Amino acid sequence: MEDNCLSSSASQQHLLDDHNTKKEVSPKSSKKLSLLPLVFLIYFEVAGGPYGEEYAVGAGGPLLAIIGFIIFPFIWSIPEALVTAELATTFPGNGGFVIWANEAFGPFWGSLMGFWKFFSGVINMASYPVLCIDYLKLVIPILSTGFPRYLSIFIFTCILSLLNYSGLSIVGYAAVALGVVSLMPFILLSLISIPKIDPSRWLSLGEKGVKKDWTLYFNTLFWNLNFWDNASTLAGEIEDPQRTFPKALLYAGLLTCLAYIIPLLAATGAIPLDQENWVDGYFANVAEIIAGKWLKFWMEIGAVLSIIGLFEAQLSTAAYQVLGMSDLGFLPQIFGERSKWFNTPWMGILISTIVAIIMSCFTFTDIISTVNFLYSLGMLLEFISYIKLRRKFPSLKRPYMVPLRLPGLIIMCLIPSLLLVYVMSTASKIVYVTSAFMTAFGIGFYYFMNVCKSNKWIEFSRVGDKVEDHYSYS
Repeated sequence: MEDNCLSSSASQQHLLDDHNTKKEVSPKSSKKLSLLPLVFLIYFEVAGGPYGEEYAVGAGGPLLAIIGFIIFPFIWSIPEALVTAELATTFPGNGGFVIWANEAFGPFWGSLMGFWKFFSGVINMASYPVLCIDYLKLVIPILSTGFPRYLSIFIFTCILSLLNYSGLSIVGYAAVALGVVSLMPFILLSLISIPKIDPSRWLSLGEKGVKKDWTLYFNTLFWNLNFWDNASTLAGEIEDPQRTFPKALLYAGLLTCLAYIIPLLAATGAIPLDQENWVDGYFANVAEIIAGKWLKFWMEIGAVLSIIGLFEAQLSTAAYQVLGMSDLGFLPQIFGERSKWFNTPWMGILISTIVAIIMSCFTFTDIISTVNFLYSLGMLLEFISYIKLRRKFPSLKRPYMVPLRLPGLIIMCLIPSLLLVYVMSTASKIVYVTSAFMTAFGIGFYYFMNVCKSNKWIEFSRVGDKVEDHYSYS
């Protein structure tokens, strides 16, 4: 692929700034996201609390789980967050990673990136209402099976989507409240555990006779510490994104790591190891053992609140990604429609909600693996796009810039890329088939949209106005 170059760095910056601000926000703009709500939206994109990290103890024992949640952020989370901080502040528009791939390799790869990330995000989002109903059915048994279950999932999804429709600022402050309340039982658990902690329990590699499940171990770490780039699709809605976004990533990173490691140290150090019981939801049982049923009940409520926060954050980024893809001309103009009352991307919210409702009817064992696979494909393209953009626009003004030269950046991106390849290699045949089908659909959709543009069947925001058309070939 030939590199495009501009006649001068000044014109290069001018054209990219023009591209990023091409579509002005309507006069009825909603309030921009400030630092604190953005921190908690990123936190819910990535984690949402220690819920789900239990499998790491069950798969590898306390020592490997502790080491994993200390080391893995340096191998995976920090490189992903650094790439996101640089690219989101350099190209601060809705669409995030779609813009980056488009700038690096052109519209085909930008569109494909959008499909990979959209499918992985929305299918992942579909599991959250199901998990909420799984918790509520313990109190309301009629929600366990049949029509009442599916109806409750449908109603729950619609209610949560309406909250998103009310405005990103409201969703952001709701995320702050949900985050604080859902983390409180873990803070209490950690404090109450202090007198009972035996540090020697942290050194256990697991019980005798329990085999290490390395696939589950690495998938658990990967699942709990990814999606740092998702909030980049909100860059156009952030107050002073060049300064706010890097700070938000830093604070969200610290919050996420502490929220994982402190309760893990408290729980594994305060009670004897019963490795096979360390599965999803076991923290609630640990809370009962250490403090009583009151803390277990609070932790179960916290789990539901955390799931709500996860859903809202995921829906926000998915909806604004659809908006960004419409602004870039990858989707018809109608997909970029905003609400007249709240200025929210109602079409993006509607499309994401419909897909989530459809996917919530399926079994998620293989589908969630498909989410990881599609996300990994998108992240590989993202890392390659990052290196390409550094080479393609060496003199471009970057409000935040990773302080490494190109060889160092390649090494920084290579290590997490190898992890992505490993995660993809462990997928089942059905995952490969499903991912291939979705990829083929994305490719077919891209060419169909081009036909619609050339024949003017559908109205697009940018018809024939591709980014690379501004450049001259060397």
